[in-house]
Amino acid sequence: MGGDVEDGDPAERGMGSKGCAVPGVSDAERRARAALTRVIEPGDESGGRWLREYGAEAVLRRLTCPDGYERPLPGVSARRLQGLRARAAVADPERDLAAVAAVGGRFVCPGDQEWPGQLDDLGDARPIGLWLRGRPHLRIWALRSVAVVGARACTAYGAHMAGALGAGLAERGWVVVSGAAFGVDGAAHRGALAASGATVGVLACGVDVAYPPGHAELIGRIAEEGLLVAELAPGDHPTQSRFILRNRVIAALTRGTVVVEAEHRSGSLVTARAAQRLGRFTMGVPGPATSGLSAGVHELLRGEGVLVTDAAEVVELVGDIGELAPARRGPVLPRDLLDPGAARVLESLPARGAVDGRDVARSAGTTTDEALGRLYELHSLGFVERHAEGWKLAPVVPRDAEGVRRGGA
Repeated sequence: MGGDVEDGDPAERGMGSKGCAVPGVSDAERRARAALTRVIEPGDESGGRWLREYGAEAVLRRLTCPDGYERPLPGVSARRLQGLRARAAVADPERDLAAVAAVGGRFVCPGDQEWPGQLDDLGDARPIGLWLRGRPHLRIWALRSVAVVGARACTAYGAHMAGALGAGLAERGWVVVSGAAFGVDGAAHRGALAASGATVGVLACGVDVAYPPGHAELIGRIAEEGLLVAELAPGDHPTQSRFILRNRVIAALTRGTVVVEAEHRSGSLVTARAAQRLGRFTMGVPGPATSGLSAGVHELLRGEGVLVTDAAEVVELVGDIGELAPARRGPVLPRDLLDPGAARVLESLPARGAVDGRDVARSAGTTTDEALGRLYELHSLGFVERHAEGWKLAPVVPRDAEGVRRGGA
């Protein structure tokens, strides 16, 4: 295969080891890549290898020009090559570029300043180019982004957690990336938008196609306030395989992936596994052990996934040094702040009835003077009461922990 490149047209040898064009993509290269998004399916590693070895213009020429028929692309069957040539014959990049411009979009490809370099981690499976719709700069937004994905038929709990994560991440200045699908995806997008934050929808169809149709309003709002991303040309439709392949882009584009509810067979787990292969952080939100919708998440957490319950814990994992989640602890009760000696005396008092100071001292294992001193201290703090027959517990336990701290106990 290497000899074929060396002996060919110099125009077929312009790509680097990762397939990155030199900065400043030529119009011809851009048109060729735009055309090839109509020809080569997303994630096709054979197509990615051709692009890396020959360049987009040469690949397109071999699929469309008469002289290209004499030098077929390597590693492809005659039947598949016929199918690729049939697609290439009707590809019209000028029409597609005009269509995306008409909806306020653009087409970016490797070598552009807006191209996110982390997508190159996909190797030959990286996108040929990306169709964008929205004003934000994709590369800048992707630098501080987190994917939130999960079940389409999620529970109310899953929708709540996804929305809370989306809002919490947005409030902390993170971009929420998801697939604009029903269920968890939609809840994550809406959470980010509700917090006036940034969100990116990665579609398995053209950026001018509202899919699912029930999310037409949401997708329109993301295009207006955020960013839509797609590998497929304008007007192209989704398929089951394209949904699965779309997930690798979500995983590669972001610093980490959070899965909120997923069954054992779930496209969300495909995203999580892709993130793991790429060395990204993989997180999961736990659910009831009896819920089939949480079974896939729990399996993920039994492996390399990290358990998270809110946006602060996500940011602690994927963020910079110092972005720590608050310490988790139960409520501080007033008696938690007592001096050990005072706590021993308090524990020595019976639940009912009163006792004198000598009995308290004997039970606490201290002197009578020490016990009486502690009892008066506890009385001032509201823990005990003094009666003619001795000392007894107060009927109402103090609620002001700060008062205990101020009391010097």
